[in-house]
Amino acid sequence: MATTHNSSNDKQTGDRQGVSTMTDTADTQSAPPSAASSANKRRTGRKSKVRRAAALLGALAVVGGMYSYATPSNAETNASASQAEMMKTGQGIYDKTCITCHGANLEGVKDRGPSLLGVGAAAVYFQVSTGRMPMTRQEAQTIRKPAKFGHDDTLALAAYIGQYGGPAIPEVSKESIKNANLAEGGELFRLNCASCHNFVGQGGALSSGKFAPSLKHATPVDIYSAMLTGPQNMPVFSPNQLTDEQKVNIIAYVESLQKTTDPGGASIGRTGPVPEGLVIWLGGISFMLICTVWIAGKS
Repeated sequence: MATTHNSSNDKQTGDRQGVSTMTDTADTQSAPPSAASSANKRRTGRKSKVRRAAALLGALAVVGGMYSYATPSNAETNASASQAEMMKTGQGIYDKTCITCHGANLEGVKDRGPSLLGVGAAAVYFQVSTGRMPMTRQEAQTIRKPAKFGHDDTLALAAYIGQYGGPAIPEVSKESIKNANLAEGGELFRLNCASCHNFVGQGGALSSGKFAPSLKHATPVDIYSAMLTGPQNMPVFSPNQLTDEQKVNIIAYVESLQKTTDPGGASIGRTGPVPEGLVIWLGGISFMLICTVWIAGKS
């Protein structure tokens, strides 16, 4: 009987648990969705805020990048201001010293001076830094003189005229000259330059009272600028005729000539056998004649 009673109790307990489980399930299924909906809304709201924040940060990054790209840096602004100031200085120098012969608009003046449109900064630098310009009077050819303007004023004038086209002032580094091919430079010099400037760069006479100047005091930038612009009777050596590397080789060779010593004594201008012969005749023969007369007088 006890066993039967326990079984009956277990059955009743199981029935109650089943009924309770079914009731809980039914209550859950029939419960209003307000709590779940609120949780979903909270999660959706958080995600939406994160997306909006990310989009805002992305937009700020894009706008900042575009602004930094479009806005010039301080270095660029300072460079532009410096360039503008240099142009203004160059124009002032031109209006005071060049306008009479070359015109108000660089167009040139008949029987006074040629047009400077398109000559480039290199031509201005060569003529002004070597004292050839400004000229004091019309001559068959201008000669090298002490420069009238300082380095900064020369660059300013070159920048002002150079804005109308033409080759810029070349840059020749010491390293490039150090690594240049002297043998090729000497060959190119003898082929292209020696007929006017002499084999050792001492210059020579040309027709109509003109001459090829000595290269004794020419700087690397002077020589490079002259090859680019062809001043006076000198031809222009375009990249098709002489490459940049070949020009540097020629400059290195000219520098080697400038540094050459004269172990045999006075160089006599290095102009060849003619002055040497004159020294022999005027000096040596004259000395011998004096000695002969003196000996004859003693005897």
